[in-house]
Amino acid sequence: MPVLSVRHITTYRYKQPVAFGEHRMMLRPREGHDQRILDAALTITPKPAELRWLHDVFGNSVGVARFSGRAKELRFDSTVRLDHAPINALDYPINEDASTYPFAYDVDELPDLARSIERQYADPDHAVERWARKFVRRNGPTGTRDLLTRMTHGIRESFDYIARSERGVQAPVQTLRLGSGTCRDFAVFMIEALRALGLAARFVSGYLYVPQAGGRVGGGATHAWLRVYVPGAGWVELDPTNAIIGNRDLIRVAVARDHRHAIPLHGTWTGFPADDLGMTVEVSVTAVDPIPVAVPKAALQP
Repeated sequence: MPVLSVRHITTYRYKQPVAFGEHRMMLRPREGHDQRILDAALTITPKPAELRWLHDVFGNSVGVARFSGRAKELRFDSTVRLDHAPINALDYPINEDASTYPFAYDVDELPDLARSIERQYADPDHAVERWARKFVRRNGPTGTRDLLTRMTHGIRESFDYIARSERGVQAPVQTLRLGSGTCRDFAVFMIEALRALGLAARFVSGYLYVPQAGGRVGGGATHAWLRVYVPGAGWVELDPTNAIIGNRDLIRVAVARDHRHAIPLHGTWTGFPADDLGMTVEVSVTAVDPIPVAVPKAALQP
């Protein structure tokens, strides 16, 4: 199980001291059987008057900071070290009745999945749906694994990745028309494509580990991908930006039905519009050696 270290620094700068309102942070990875936090540190400058943590409706860890006083710079410096277990989720058994598409979700699970099946964006000409149905065989059954794999690879092969610092995402029909976008755009586009096929999908925000000469795009900043629910396999991670099936090199921080519920950091400030000098984001993800655990000599005796 590799140990990964994530350093995420966000700095806001202003022409003169301004006042800061509440800021909400999604910087702490979600723990589970495939990733476990070993240690974490968060330094905020200037120091907030209050810092508390909560779990949102999706179970994400959210930090809430409130400030007093004014400053010309606001800096969030987060460092997390975690065990990360790469899993190819499609290697896991899929329920027999869900091994081919189309399939129906269990009536007991459907109420909890329903909102993740609903389309979120207009598709008046059914362009996104038509694109999705290109991966469904016209003659004979379509293997579920094959459908998800070919769709994920199809985005990587047919769309151009273009970095964009502005917040928000393109509408899926715009991403399809342009044939390009960011990782956020590709995640939202594939979510809508899967939902057009009646599948439950959710947006994921986190970090990407890029091994040396790994050929991955989206490193150096926060990254976005998606999850789709497959009976038997559970929530399967898919990264269409890098054609990753499973969670390899993906550090999950926030999961939400809509990308607007998974913003890594946002808040307010009070001052003149001209005071804003912009923000910078620095993200580095590195593989590190685990810290050795001292074992008493007596424990090593046969």
